[in-house]
Amino acid sequence: MQGLFRRLFRTAPDSLDARSWNDVRARVRWLARLDPGRDARLQALTLRFLRDKAITPVDGLALDDTQRITLAALCCLPLLEFGEEGLHGWSQVIVYPEAFRAHRSHVDAAGVLHEWEDELAGESWEHGPLILSWADIEADIAEPDAGFCVAVHEMAHKLDALDGLLDGTPALPRDWQREWALDFQQAFDRFVEDVEAGRDPPIDPYAAESPEEFFAVCSEYHFSDPAILRDTLPTVAMHLERFYGRSPLA
Repeated sequence: MQGLFRRLFRTAPDSLDARSWNDVRARVRWLARLDPGRDARLQALTLRFLRDKAITPVDGLALDDTQRITLAALCCLPLLEFGEEGLHGWSQVIVYPEAFRAHRSHVDAAGVLHEWEDELAGESWEHGPLILSWADIEADIAEPDAGFCVAVHEMAHKLDALDGLLDGTPALPRDWQREWALDFQQAFDRFVEDVEAGRDPPIDPYAAESPEEFFAVCSEYHFSDPAILRDTLPTVAMHLERFYGRSPLA
């Protein structure tokens, strides 16, 4: 039984192979732009991720060691300043080959049940797995400045949920948390007004869905298009630079 267990679940490495890490850095622009100190921190976080998280490809997908390192590094990119505490509370990453479908239901104010199917690039369960589409990860790597990074988006939700509330405000020192909550709420309200008025925002209008999606979408822009985030939402950009550190593409 022990031998079977080892065959079914890959053993986490004790260290990252330098050649594999260099291959990942050469391919992923966000990582290639990190200074040596942040690069070393990301390597340590990536190794911790590979040790602590079961990476489970499904639907016929196979991931080699370099692809697993790439996935782990992208998930750890938002933790460069926050640290490994951001990995607490969950243990698995499920990876689909492409976007996947999720069943949704909602009971409206009149008591009517509505059901539908969503096609998703990623999903984050508060106390459960992180779910990602490998095709979308590849697309993000191919266009690193397009405003999208599904791994960052879903990890932002994990960070948001650490204080027990999925509300767009992660666990922070109390004074900063109050300032963050006020600034983000004001920026979110203005953003929603623009979207509802039919004004085409410079960043993805999906950010108007809820405060938590606003935080996650803005997190993507911090890493993938920090200039447009700074021009569009300067106060939000200031908080995110403090929280995540300087964007590699800044």
